[in-house]
Amino acid sequence: MERQIVLLDAMELEAAKEQYKLLRNAAPSQSPQPSETGGQQDLTAANHGLRPSYDATVAVKPAGSHTKDKRSLDYALRTGLAGGLAGCAAKTLVGPLDRVKILFQASSPQFAKYTGSWFGVVTAMRDINRQDGIRGLFRGHSATLLRIFPYAASKFVAYEQYRAIIIPSREYETPFRRLISGSLAGVTSVFLTYPLEVIRVRLAFETKYDSRSSLSSICRQIYHEHPNPVSKPNPPIPSSTLAAPIANAVPEIPTPQSGLINFYRGFSVTLAGMLPYAGMSFLTHDTASDYLRHPLLAPYTTRPNPNSKSSSAAPILSYWAELLAGGFAGLVSQTASYPFEVIRRRMQVGGAVGDGHRLGMRETAGRVWRERGWRGFFVGLGIGYLKVVPMAAVSFYVYERGKVLLGV
Repeated sequence: MERQIVLLDAMELEAAKEQYKLLRNAAPSQSPQPSETGGQQDLTAANHGLRPSYDATVAVKPAGSHTKDKRSLDYALRTGLAGGLAGCAAKTLVGPLDRVKILFQASSPQFAKYTGSWFGVVTAMRDINRQDGIRGLFRGHSATLLRIFPYAASKFVAYEQYRAIIIPSREYETPFRRLISGSLAGVTSVFLTYPLEVIRVRLAFETKYDSRSSLSSICRQIYHEHPNPVSKPNPPIPSSTLAAPIANAVPEIPTPQSGLINFYRGFSVTLAGMLPYAGMSFLTHDTASDYLRHPLLAPYTTRPNPNSKSSSAAPILSYWAELLAGGFAGLVSQTASYPFEVIRRRMQVGGAVGDGHRLGMRETAGRVWRERGWRGFFVGLGIGYLKVVPMAAVSFYVYERGKVLLGV
């Protein structure tokens, strides 16, 4: 016999009672007398039209309770607010580390000597603080917050919406569907906020006190940067044309010289890195949360939802368990996507170093390989762990607690 829990409100319960009486009168020999205990009633409907015979437990929902509609505007706004605040809190926590990591990844000439050791991170932060003060450690942080609030808000909202479509019920809950939902959410959010990321990285990359640029001048500089012109190789020159040098001139292939496309520099490699990063982040967090809610661990890792009036509401993770799940998600996702992040940073600051020309994804990857080999794709990974693990932990913690406080 299959056991099923059906939640009904008071009016629905009365209607169910009347329907049960009709069924009982129609087939008294197949319908045992109901027994009521508390607010529950056992019903049996055997082969009389509605569904196959089963035992059902009917529970009365508390007055005013309702099922959350994840596709509603109210749910999206509340999750967006919780996600935006979570992103801002996490980024503020790791702001100084983020500044140093960008300088290391982009091979800033002034700080290249500090790469390769944990002590170099501390030394770099000390030098920045001595030269520019505390504000220097948060250089570009205002642009970070302007970007991170809509980025985190759109990421969490998109994840909830994609998840509601791809995983409509519990039987569809698989690691692959979680991975796809997280990857699509990451791609959506980064597309909406990528220009702000390019501006933030350029502001953080500046290290000389006397060459500080305003936000407007940074935007103008990015807009007017142009790629390297691509030229065809010189063909063999026939002897009959040696006297005609003009005929041997090799025309350059025209390329875009400036424009809004510059604000999406490195976007293709960002998409390649975002697929494993966001996907693995949400997949790992949700999977770790499931394990921490296992019946053997639940007494130690969960606690009742303080904002729910229903005793049957799902418990929430305790603060340390939520931080653990989020931190582990950051560790896994950072490892999976870090090479793409290094390439992206180098592409984003390409116009600020060298001859001012921007580089493509393949050219940037080749340059990193020639400079340091495969280790070049993981330069600053230690700082990445030091930054991403607490950032992801705080982000998921604030988001989950924000949802509880906002009633979602």
